[in-house]
Amino acid sequence: MTDSRLPILHHFEASPFSEKIRVIFGFKQIAWQSVLIPRIMPKPDLVPLTGGYRRTPVMQIGADIFCDTRIIQREIEKRFPEPTLFPGGNGGVPDMTGLWTDRIFFGSAVFLAFGSLGDKVPQDFIDDRTKLRGAPFDVKAMAAALPHHRDQFRSQAALIEAQLAHGGKFLLGEFSLTDAGCYMNIWYVRSNLPELADELLAEFPRLRDWEQRVRILGHGTRTELSGQDALTIAAKATPEARAPEATRDCERWRIGDVVKVSADEPVKTPIEGEIVSLSVHHIAIRRRDPDLGEVVVHFPRLGYVVSDA
Repeated sequence: MTDSRLPILHHFEASPFSEKIRVIFGFKQIAWQSVLIPRIMPKPDLVPLTGGYRRTPVMQIGADIFCDTRIIQREIEKRFPEPTLFPGGNGGVPDMTGLWTDRIFFGSAVFLAFGSLGDKVPQDFIDDRTKLRGAPFDVKAMAAALPHHRDQFRSQAALIEAQLAHGGKFLLGEFSLTDAGCYMNIWYVRSNLPELADELLAEFPRLRDWEQRVRILGHGTRTELSGQDALTIAAKATPEARAPEATRDCERWRIGDVVKVSADEPVKTPIEGEIVSLSVHHIAIRRRDPDLGEVVVHFPRLGYVVSDA
């Protein structure tokens, strides 16, 4: 049974960025639909929605497609404002810490996990991530540098322990986006290397208690959905009409311009469409798929490049 009004998360179980969003669903007690996608390309039920964007997760609501957790979490907060991910007037700090949790801290977790797994990492996964990164996904080099990766991960964990010293249950006192971002990295290492996680986190009792508090938030109410059902929902839906945001753009882009949007990374996959909404935080473009019809794809501005079509 499908419900086109519910958020649809295109994800895979082992994805740490998906876990961040699943935890947010749990905190807000949101009912959502789950479409499980492959860890590596091809992703035949995802790419038609996004126009080429392949990273995990992607959130779909009808014919509106949200790419990157930075825009996904903003949209969730907009639609489900209570309880908030930005408690105590912290309108910017949770997003600021995301630059650390999603890049530096995540980098430590990735190198630690894959360096420890070593030869157990499938070759097709290595090949896929090499294409995605535009550079070798060198598991042997990660394994050789394991002592460094262990130190880096412990140093990141120590920051969480220090922040919890104020006696609050969560990093900003109440649960926030900062907790979800930090938790995904702890969860990722524990999911892949439970014994190593126990060892590295043994000296951080506040962190371990906090980790348990976040875990018991759960994932909200999850219903499984097929990829084809999600495509059908998009084909039958009409993208939501949004009042164009009139925030001054420092570039030349305006509503109605046809542009290409891509993540700011070495290997770019530009998605082309007409700008329908634009602000300092986001850009949304309308595109047409031969099978789905009209969809609107949403991206964050931070970390994304907009260029002429």
